[in-house]
Amino acid sequence: MGRILVTGSAGFIGFHLARHLLEAGHAVGGFDSLNPYYDVTLKQRRHEILGAYPAFIPEIARLEEEGRFAGFAETFAPDVIVHLAAQAGVRYSIEQPRAYLEANVTGSFNVLEAARAQGVRHLLMASTSSVYGANTDMPYRETDKADSQMSFYAATKKATESMGHAWAHIHGLPITMFRFFTVYGPWGRPDMALFKFTRAILRDEPIDVYNRGEMYRDFTYIDDLVRSILLLIDAVPPAPDAGAPPVPGDSLSPVAPWRVVNLGNSTKVKLTDFIDAIETATGLTATRNLMPMQPGDVPATWADAELLRALTGYAPQTDLAEGVAAFVAWYRDYYGV
Repeated sequence: MGRILVTGSAGFIGFHLARHLLEAGHAVGGFDSLNPYYDVTLKQRRHEILGAYPAFIPEIARLEEEGRFAGFAETFAPDVIVHLAAQAGVRYSIEQPRAYLEANVTGSFNVLEAARAQGVRHLLMASTSSVYGANTDMPYRETDKADSQMSFYAATKKATESMGHAWAHIHGLPITMFRFFTVYGPWGRPDMALFKFTRAILRDEPIDVYNRGEMYRDFTYIDDLVRSILLLIDAVPPAPDAGAPPVPGDSLSPVAPWRVVNLGNSTKVKLTDFIDAIETATGLTATRNLMPMQPGDVPATWADAELLRALTGYAPQTDLAEGVAAFVAWYRDYYGV
């Protein structure tokens, strides 16, 4: 079994990934700042669950604090690092851009340096579907040009992709970048639509529906996402001169052991249909407050997941109604509703 360091281990995705790794018998180092961007109690509860596993070693600190992550990585001595920690949220990046610069750019730089120093066999880093920005040709493919980001959040994530490519080229460090597509499920983030809509509907409060419902997202269930990451841990990008057989549609760099992979459900869902699924799961009807498009947002995302399938033999497949029902059941249980 391996030693895997997960940044953002108290976050939505990091928590689920760390728990799966621990259940599989791996030692997991969990690094998280318990940032107050959303309910810290929820993050603490996630870490409490992970703390029940003897092989979980937590460190509470900020990635951007010089030397803290490097010291933890040196002590933990990981084989693999999965970097999920970030300042998230498109809309909040308009209000607090410096938080994104520090956490996403400086923090990721510190992760890259620590991964190089420790000589890990694979560094996996979270990006986002938001990097596709103003692209309108869908479904999005990893080889599509992505130079028109529409939010500072997306810009910082694209910066981490470029930084990772440079480190892979200069230091021969194998790096896989994930582009996540609207991840949802139990223990999800309170700032995301599913959480906000469910909470409001159960309280008989109206919900804000942006762009008057003419929005489309590729909703990816958390268990599908975690399984994809687990499989990609062993799909290490080969060096350019390794003579590896070509993979159809690969985004592998011609000059570095680096690639980017979409992690999405490959299904474009209209926002109004998403709300319908929540209404079905709760047994209640939403009062819909139709709003204009939010600044920095994009009207649609849709993933081509063929590269993930080619690399792992797997692609996300959870039905939206099933996934939404699982979240609503968790929400009712967690909050006693």
